[in-house]
Amino acid sequence: MAEVMAVCISANKGERKKPVAQVELRVDHGIVGDAHAANWHRQVSLLAQESIDKMRDLGLDVTTGDFAENITTSGIDLVSLPIGSRLEIGETLLEVTQIGKECHTRCAIFYQAGDCVMPKEGIFVKVIRPGLIRPGDRITTPAAPITVEWRHYDKAGATCDRCSDTGANLKQVLREYAAKGMLIELQETLLDEDRISESNLVLINGVSLEELLAAHSGVSECPSCSCLTGSATSCRTVHCDGNVYEQLTPELLRNGVEAALQKQRTAAP
Repeated sequence: MAEVMAVCISANKGERKKPVAQVELRVDHGIVGDAHAANWHRQVSLLAQESIDKMRDLGLDVTTGDFAENITTSGIDLVSLPIGSRLEIGETLLEVTQIGKECHTRCAIFYQAGDCVMPKEGIFVKVIRPGLIRPGDRITTPAAPITVEWRHYDKAGATCDRCSDTGANLKQVLREYAAKGMLIELQETLLDEDRISESNLVLINGVSLEELLAAHSGVSECPSCSCLTGSATSCRTVHCDGNVYEQLTPELLRNGVEAALQKQRTAAP
């Protein structure tokens, strides 16, 4: 299991950092009270305990914070993370911005051992979601991005009332997830009258909402669609837990996203 071994800060740059009980991370800043915090791409630094152990094997008496890292990790291969990948640590969400760094001056560690791991094996991140990090916090990589496709009938820019309500609810739910640091891609597919039977269909990562929720679909007459088409027309409904939904509610949509996330976690190696 990947976890935090230590969190460290320093009042000045160019000095070893000292372990503390917890650190507070802020967006567009980094760690409160740390000399390296600023609105730039290297807000927080991470180094693996395994990297520190390499230096110990060379005979150095070093420990967490001695390489000026903010967060010492264990159980995760930091340098293999692609730029732009994200880490959930404690309450926070972090985004990898740089792997390693160029040392313009040799540090004391380099002169003692003839080498230093931070330039090669340390990584840097920026804060996406603020919060606290403590030793013992788990480190996870968020699930792959979620894609939501919303299909609905469209006639000259107009859609039926129930589809309009579904669209508003869907965008509300996506905003909620975005506020938590999870961006969900929305694909809106406009249907002509020949495909109106698919109207108000929501697919999450290619799977219908009703399949994710162990529900089923039905149809009911839609006066609004009938006005648009000029004849009696029915729209899709979702039958879930004994209820029939003509427009998809925020609760249904949230449950669908959570089911898709759980499906990803179960499928992960």
